[in-house]
Amino acid sequence: EWEHAAGRSGGHEADRGAFLEDRVLHPCAVRSATDARRLSMMQGGAWEWTRSAYSAYPGYRAYEGALGEYNAKFMCNQFVLRGGSFATARDHFRWTYRNFFHADKRWCFGTIRLARDA
Repeated sequence: EWEHAAGRSGGHEADRGAFLEDRVLHPCAVRSATDARRLSMMQGGAWEWTRSAYSAYPGYRAYEGALGEYNAKFMCNQFVLRGGSFATARDHFRWTYRNFFHADKRWCFGTIRLARDA
């Protein structure tokens, strides 16, 4: 759902939050001047929690050994974050990228987006 909403928003530069290169080390509000119905800040500013579980995609096969064990410990009991934050490098961002942090960790720069059904 987040990827779909982000794609519909158009992903315009003017509607994004800050990334690391902007040297604005806090979330900052922006307003879309072009269309009030379009979502803004779908990239940068703060990571957005989603309701999606951070689990393996269909067809994923874990690597053998230590790397497989490393990935497996993160693919349980966590939810997906999307969008990047002011502490994310711009070239690290893409619309399909998902991240994870434990919800009790404040250093992940995460937030929520409240929405209602259309």
